[in-house]
Amino acid sequence: MTDAIEEYILSHIDDEGDLLRNLNRDAHVNLLRPRMLSGHLQGRLLKMFCRMVQPKRILEIGTYTGYATLCLAEGADDDAEIHTLEVNDELEDFIMKHLHKSKLEDKIHLHVGDALDIIPTLNGVFDLVFIDANKRHYCQYYDLIFDKVKSGGLIIADNTLWDGKVLEIPHHTDKQTIGIQEFNDKIAKDDRVEKVILPIRDGLTLIWKK
Repeated sequence: MTDAIEEYILSHIDDEGDLLRNLNRDAHVNLLRPRMLSGHLQGRLLKMFCRMVQPKRILEIGTYTGYATLCLAEGADDDAEIHTLEVNDELEDFIMKHLHKSKLEDKIHLHVGDALDIIPTLNGVFDLVFIDANKRHYCQYYDLIFDKVKSGGLIIADNTLWDGKVLEIPHHTDKQTIGIQEFNDKIAKDDRVEKVILPIRDGLTLIWKK
């Protein structure tokens, strides 16, 4: 997608609002990898998915700045709850600073720690899961959450085109690319779900549990 096309798209969709715009700016000034942030287009898409699915319980694996978290919260009903997992405890202050500025804060429950340890402790069923964490562990995340997703639930996985590296033969030390390739292959073969990859930003896979 060219810069001109992206600008055209952004000028013809809903505004992200001051809170998310300021969060984005804060991330670019103060964080090392601001590109990891979901951003305006993907954020509006996540909100729209919530409008359509109307999930009551959402699980986000990989909070980072909380940008996507807030977008999910915007689209979810008032009585919905969002559990978001972040492994980097140094990001907690940044995340909470912006959550505290939002009227949606009460919907959101931040869990700090390794998702592989936290997910087994979460009880109940989720209607929507957003995976955007360590690419090495995507297959493990999927296996851990699958039985916790209701039939008819939606799983969304980010970065599944991985800058086009999915088309390459990765070096054996490139565990992130290998992890994404293995995940994509696993989903393609899983007949328990319907799936489609959207070529938006770095690839977004929609997985619907039958």
